[in-house]
Amino acid sequence: MVATTTFVASNSSPPNPKSLNFTPFSSDSKLSRYDVVPIINRRALLALSSLSTALIPFWASPQIKNHAHYCNYPDSINLQVAEARGLFQMPPARLTNRYYLVRAGESEYESFGVINTNPVAKTSMDNGLSGTGKKQTVKAAFDLKSMGACENSCWIWPSITQRSYQAAEIIAAVNGVNRSHIVPEYSFLDARGLGAYEGKKLDSVSEVYASDNVSPNIKPPPINDGTPNESVRDVFVRVTQLMSILETQYSEDTVIIVSPDSDNLSVLQAGLLGLELRRHSDLAFGPGEVRFVDASSIPTYKQPKSAVYKCLNPPNCN
Repeated sequence: MVATTTFVASNSSPPNPKSLNFTPFSSDSKLSRYDVVPIINRRALLALSSLSTALIPFWASPQIKNHAHYCNYPDSINLQVAEARGLFQMPPARLTNRYYLVRAGESEYESFGVINTNPVAKTSMDNGLSGTGKKQTVKAAFDLKSMGACENSCWIWPSITQRSYQAAEIIAAVNGVNRSHIVPEYSFLDARGLGAYEGKKLDSVSEVYASDNVSPNIKPPPINDGTPNESVRDVFVRVTQLMSILETQYSEDTVIIVSPDSDNLSVLQAGLLGLELRRHSDLAFGPGEVRFVDASSIPTYKQPKSAVYKCLNPPNCN
């Protein structure tokens, strides 16, 4: 017979353990009256139960081949966490979805030959498609249709930047995609911030790319008007976060990514293919250009030197 404790429901505070009356052990019990029955902490028990449940798949993993060995040498555990769903790394071992990369057509600012990357103005009509940009985007939409991008449904992820969203609407109309399948992206697809180059001639972008070729960590000079000055590495972080979301949110779907500029897409493609980021400008997208994400989608005339360069730790090859 085990010692029992009786609690009486009341509004008073919990009883003091020292004041509790314990029923003596019966003579036929295997425990003597002097044996102590341990008090069970229910919270600790529940926590231990949850922890055990969480560890079941861990110990059942084929990566853990010898439990005792790894218990003695915890530092030697080396799980392939990149294989877990939602933990996205560049370059990926595989992609869950099919991806098409589209650069929106020329903007009004670009038609004036002016750099505009300040996110404050991204929804301005001056950041919308120019007359030429609309024609480029219509061509892109029909290119996607001829490629069968949306035959079995698709999702269109444009930057909230005016020209990108306009391009997404044109793509949806041409390919018969419901507007509910247009998902605006509010930050990860912003045009690369070029800092002090804001407002300068488009030709001066070549100076930025010259710095990129030296190192993906070099930022354009800063400016105090709120325009970001982003390095290639900064853009790489943004597009990696975007891909992590897409690979987690969708499965076996087709996703069309619509960017307002080339750098988002060239850096993304370099990362997906494991090419060195310094040479991302060799993969530059023209306004209205469309590419399906695979190695053969890189035009021959834009094959980067990194295609033959041996990179031991892509995309960190600087």
